[in-house]
Amino acid sequence: MTTHTAPLLETRRLTVSIGGNSVCRDLDLTLQAGERLAILGRNGAGKSTLLSVLAGLRAAQAGKVLLNGASYATLGPRKSALIRGWLPQARADAFASTVLEAALVGRHPHLDRWDWESAKDAQIVRAALKAVDLAEFEQREVQTLSGGERQRLAIATLLTQEPRLLLLDEPITHLDLKHQIAMLELFAAAAGDGGAGVAMVLHEPALAWRFCDRALLIHGDGRTETGATKEMLTAERLSALYQYPLQAIECDGRISFIPR
Repeated sequence: MTTHTAPLLETRRLTVSIGGNSVCRDLDLTLQAGERLAILGRNGAGKSTLLSVLAGLRAAQAGKVLLNGASYATLGPRKSALIRGWLPQARADAFASTVLEAALVGRHPHLDRWDWESAKDAQIVRAALKAVDLAEFEQREVQTLSGGERQRLAIATLLTQEPRLLLLDEPITHLDLKHQIAMLELFAAAAGDGGAGVAMVLHEPALAWRFCDRALLIHGDGRTETGATKEMLTAERLSALYQYPLQAIECDGRISFIPR
């Protein structure tokens, strides 16, 4: 006898728009544990808007978003935060803090209302800081960090939350090439070894091709396409998506896309 397991993330006939522009219409999408989904599209197509709807932070015009078969309203904020982690494009520091203190915020969904962070929580944070190459920075003031270091701190804070679903809006923004690849490998390990589901907005199709199993293309007029990465990320489809002719170049079994 087999048992049915609900997808980690599911949309049913999801319709989203912003400022009178349609982002998606009747989108049916599933993301299983261990899968990595790339979301691609032109600037202004609505990728961030859609991701915020998937994170339960913005209402859709129609349709449903489900985590493990339940709505955000049913789960409530705390239970949702134990499942879903959210990395926005931009963030602001509410007050001065050290890197360690900032990353400890990721543990709050696991704490009761009046609990303080424990030694175990600090251990989890230090492991996350090490994973993003910030192990030596824990006593640094956040305001002294570079843009790339602050981005890695945001990723470490998300990792300390230990969510089963990672929703990442341009997670490699501000990062140098070394850390771009390192963070993408970290997300791949979270999916492969940790069994997390990962959905991330990316601007580089070659990195999506390399690090993601599936792709969702947002055309900016309500049309979407979704499928296996190698099916979706072709020169023909991407040329139509970005409205500029691209050429695929293969090297050592990997694909890059360059302007013609």
